[in-house]
Parts: sequence; C-alpha cells; structure tokens
Amino acid sequence: MIVDREISWDYYRTFLSVLRDGSLSAAARELGITQPTVGRHIGALEEAIGYQLFIRSPHGLVPTDAAIALKPYAENLSATAAALVRAASGEVGKIEGAVRISASDVIGVEVLPPIIAAMQDTYPKLEIELSLSDTIEDLLRREADIAIRMTEPVQDAIVMRYVGNFRVGFHATSSYLQKMGTPMKKEDLEGHRLVGFDRKTPFIRAILQNMKKENPAIPDADQIPFATRADSNLAQLALVRAGAGIGMCQIGLAKRDERLKHILPEFEVALHTWVAMHENLRTSPRCRAVFTALVDGLKAHLKATDPEAPSSKR
Repeated sequence: MIVDREISWDYYRTFLSVLRDGSLSAAARELGITQPTVGRHIGALEEAIGYQLFIRSPHGLVPTDAAIALKPYAENLSATAAALVRAASGEVGKIEGAVRISASDVIGVEVLPPIIAAMQDTYPKLEIELSLSDTIEDLLRREADIAIRMTEPVQDAIVMRYVGNFRVGFHATSSYLQKMGTPMKKEDLEGHRLVGFDRKTPFIRAILQNMKKENPAIPDADQIPFATRADSNLAQLALVRAGAGIGMCQIGLAKRDERLKHILPEFEVALHTWVAMHENLRTSPRCRAVFTALVDGLKAHLKATDPEAPSSKR
C-alpha cells in the first residue's frame, strides 16, 4: 500500500541511477553523493510505496517487478525535470540557454558538428546538448527538444520539416576490393566479408521496412551472414573505412573519402530525414532558431555532398 505522503524527486533520481548502474556504490559515484545516502533514498522510497525495489545477488542489485513497473514513471519525471532545467536556462525572449538535440551517431559525428559550430558562432549564449542514439526519443515526453529522424514522425502535436534523402549504398575500400574482387551483382556478395548490425532495434526495424518498400531487390537482412557485427552505425562505418569488408554508408559521406568505392548502385537505399520538435516549442526563440539552423544546415550538407539526391520525398 502506498503511503499517503509526498515523495521527494531525489529518491526517484537515485532509484533510476541504481537501476542503471546495478549497485549503490556506482549510483553514488554517478550522483556525487555518499553510498549511505543512496541506501537511505532507496529505503525511503521502498517505505513510501510499500514494496521492495531491489534484491541483492552475486552480480549486484536485481530490480524487482515493482521496480520495473516504476521505471517508466521515474523516467518521465527525469525527462520532465531535465526539460524544466533547459527551459529555465535562458532569459525569456532571447536566443540563449540549453537545447537538447537527438540524432543518430553517424549524423551526430559526421554531419552535425560544423552545423552546431556555425549555430553557436551566430548565437554565442546557446548551449547544445547532443544525444547520439538510434533510439527514437519521445518528443512528447521532452526526452529531447528537437530530433533528427530517419523515419517519419507519426506523433500528434509535432512540428516537422523534411530535409532530404540521405542516400545509403554498399561501400568498401579500394584496397579491400583489389584483394577480394568487386561484386557486380547481389549473388557475388556471398564471397565477401560483410559488415552489419548486431541486433534489430526499433530504429533498425523501421529502416529495414522502409528499405524493402523503396527497393524490394534489397537482400533480406535476416539472410545476410555478416562477418562483423556492431550495435553502432558509427562503428560499422569505421570498420568499412578500415577495410574490414563491405557495408552500408551514406553516399554523400563516402564521396568525401577517397578510400571508399560505391558498389552495387542498384541497391541504393533512401533514408528520408526530418527535423521534428513539439509544437509547444514554437514559442521558444532558441528552439525555433536551432530548428531552423538544423533544417538549413542539413539541406546545405546534402546539396554539397550528394547533389543527386532528390530534394523531395517520392
């Protein structure tokens, strides 16, 4: 039975840290508090809700069913608290303070840095938080203020702008192709080392579904015997650049790297891309400024690196 009294947000923050890190000591280091304080917070939260949250095991603290049930609500509180801090970080009406951007790791590392640098040259008091993940962060829960997405947003109350098609194709280094031969048709891939993903995340599943819709001739990913797997697109790109095998790469990025050669062009994949934010943020000068700068910057990047890419969604 839940005790009828207000529960401190600090307890939920500590609970999330223990849940992520698996021990009181690790949570204490992350939060910058003492281990006994972490223990007291967990004990107070357990007393308040009336259930045990963690069970000790040889491998650390194991969350109970009650902890797992509580997790999404605590995450919502965490996202709301972070959004509140960002909203209060700048003077009202001015383009300053924090804006959190969510993007894939490849976009975040290979494409966004010069766009963000130019943005902060224009708005020196702007603070950018860059979250690199293929996880589709929820804009409605304010886990991010602005998201760059390779799948079309379907949520209500979302403002979005289409920026273009980040075409993706099979690539390998010249040295790899000289050593292993250049595949001329899909069947030739059987004799090659292929670089691919480690697991199907919701993002990967959405991309695979779009790939098949755009180009039914694309090989079925479940039937591809990857020689090297990675759960990071950036790691896959690094492996291809190192000559580990054949993998998928944005055509525009590959054009900037003389080591990479585009092969099997008939299996090109369209990664249609949007910039999106919650409609309530349209009244925020800094969010509007960042949103516009991202749209303009991504379009300029595509025009400069892959001018053959269609400028509108087919």
